[in-house]
Amino acid sequence: MENEEPKSLTDIEWEQRTLCSDESCIGVIGPDGRCKECGLPHESEKQQEFSEEHAASDSEAEEEVAEDDEDDDEDDDEDEDEEDEEEDVTDIEWEQRTLCIDESCIGVIGPNGRCKECGLPYESQ
Repeated sequence: MENEEPKSLTDIEWEQRTLCSDESCIGVIGPDGRCKECGLPHESEKQQEFSEEHAASDSEAEEEVAEDDEDDDEDDDEDEDEEDEEEDVTDIEWEQRTLCIDESCIGVIGPNGRCKECGLPYESQ
């Protein structure tokens, strides 16, 4: 192993990339936690959010509630509402996307009416 060359930055990035959880997609997960190719949120991010929400034990949750003011609770509720609205928007966008008419293509139709992957124009049927 003495002859092993030091790895370049691109090699390190290549080894640390996270592939899309959709097995039919060729994309990688970006810094926003979504696939750069298809936009699907990464599964581990969903699981992490779930585990973080439920990580606090009942006693810790009771202590936190006792320490918070009513004003703080109202602010927290507003923040949660904003996050829920943001998730709803991305879910709606995901559900309303238009797939390329070429079944062998993984692309979606962009605002210009063409597939973002192969450039094929969308013909509504």
